[in-house]
Amino acid sequence: MNRKVTIPALQQMKRDGRKIAAVVAYDYQLAQIADRAGVEIVSVGDSVGVNVWGHASDLDVTIDQMILVCQAVRRGVTRALVSCDLPYGPMQNGADEVVRAATRVVTAGGADLVKLDAASWFPDAVRAVVSSGISVWAQFGITPHTASRYGGMTANASELSASMTAQLVGEATLLEETGASLLDFTNSGPIAGPAVVRAVGIPVIGGLGGGPWLDGRVRALFPALGYLASTIDDETERYANVAADALTAIRTLCDDIRAGRQLRGAAPAARKP
Repeated sequence: MNRKVTIPALQQMKRDGRKIAAVVAYDYQLAQIADRAGVEIVSVGDSVGVNVWGHASDLDVTIDQMILVCQAVRRGVTRALVSCDLPYGPMQNGADEVVRAATRVVTAGGADLVKLDAASWFPDAVRAVVSSGISVWAQFGITPHTASRYGGMTANASELSASMTAQLVGEATLLEETGASLLDFTNSGPIAGPAVVRAVGIPVIGGLGGGPWLDGRVRALFPALGYLASTIDDETERYANVAADALTAIRTLCDDIRAGRQLRGAAPAARKP
């Protein structure tokens, strides 16, 4: 459990049929907890923009912001691999720009590997990053931003035609050929997912729309733990509802303050002589 996770170790897990557990975290405290829990990967997601800073879109996140968050997560992780998302902007500005951004994320942010969204659209960028000595977790598949590429399929499509499955298998094998170490297959579905897993020798891990047919799963901790404020009143089954617990705790704190009671966990107030 305490042995440092490596990419070869993840590839061996795939060969052995052992599932890979990955989580998305944005801060030092949750990173420490996830590492202690035994996950293989802690991913610093660009979803931090929406979930922490209230941005309208992940596209608003900058490379400087990702580096800052990655530094915090890196300080909390000693065992798991730390992956950091590159903002989508550099991917659209050419391979050289992607390499510069990836290098900053690794050298300044402390990431062990970088995650490239829509990587199958930019195979030259993936090759360039790998050639620079940086490991890549390459994302592909159906998202709201890429649905048009797959004939307008919706992001929650669970079934794909044979031709679409063949296209996704082709993208996966292309990414493996570029040197990607891991794949993130979004909205894989029970047909294309197993087909891709069989077609490549590198681990295929899924987040959005993933399933047990993949080599592993990645889940953002904020929604999984019910940490988002919006989870207080919903009825979705989660692993916890931290937001609801926090609401109750803060109300109790306010009651103690207003009643003049000693605050829990706080140093006792000095008595007047």
